[in-house]
Amino acid sequence: MANKASTSKRLTVDRLLSKLGIASRGTSQEWIRAGRARINGRVIRDPATWVLWPKDAVLIDDQPIHDLAKRFLLFHKPKGVITTHSDEKSRKTIFDLLPSDLGYLHAVGRLDQATSGLLLLTNDSALSSFLTDPTHKVMRTYLVSVRGEFTVAQATEATAGVLDGGERLQCHTVKIQKNSGRESHLEVVLIQGKNREIRRLFKSLGHEVTRLRRIQYGPFKLEDLSPGAWHEMPIEDARKALRLA
Repeated sequence: MANKASTSKRLTVDRLLSKLGIASRGTSQEWIRAGRARINGRVIRDPATWVLWPKDAVLIDDQPIHDLAKRFLLFHKPKGVITTHSDEKSRKTIFDLLPSDLGYLHAVGRLDQATSGLLLLTNDSALSSFLTDPTHKVMRTYLVSVRGEFTVAQATEATAGVLDGGERLQCHTVKIQKNSGRESHLEVVLIQGKNREIRRLFKSLGHEVTRLRRIQYGPFKLEDLSPGAWHEMPIEDARKALRLA
């Protein structure tokens, strides 16, 4: 049987804390610089200090760290809250709406303050990396309302892609569900999540987005979750759904 030494991985201590789901990388760096971390009994203050895990003994505030049970949540992010752990402007965040005893979780990608819908939360860094890696082309589905009549020709242009600030913005598919001179309702699928991509893309096509809600991310669906509600899925089921088991 392999021993700890032969199966240990070498990584920086801030990355270790993040990978184990103990704290974000930024928070981990703050803890380490404050002298709250020890490796094999020695206080360290450099977040880039290398550690062999699990061979080395790592303590935070004199408490040994360990690999936390992996968790995976589907959360209906309401409009008006931001996707971050803290905010310098004291705006309400998604974590103000979630129980504190869930432990440290990070959002898989982000939804901007004005966007609602499905947000995935986990402390499994491998799973979130898979979901956000553009090479895996994990589809995200949105319901979008825009001002004015959105045409079939514009849907074709949106799927072909447009340039905005030197960046290519592109929908995988656009389905027109309803359109009129006043407002159009669309179903939009993306295969990578660039910053405010839908809002920027439709603005470049002459349409202001008035409502944006994500209803699906990969195999995971919002379904009947009400705003602010969440549902925990066993991590094994989440991995199986992504064929990562």
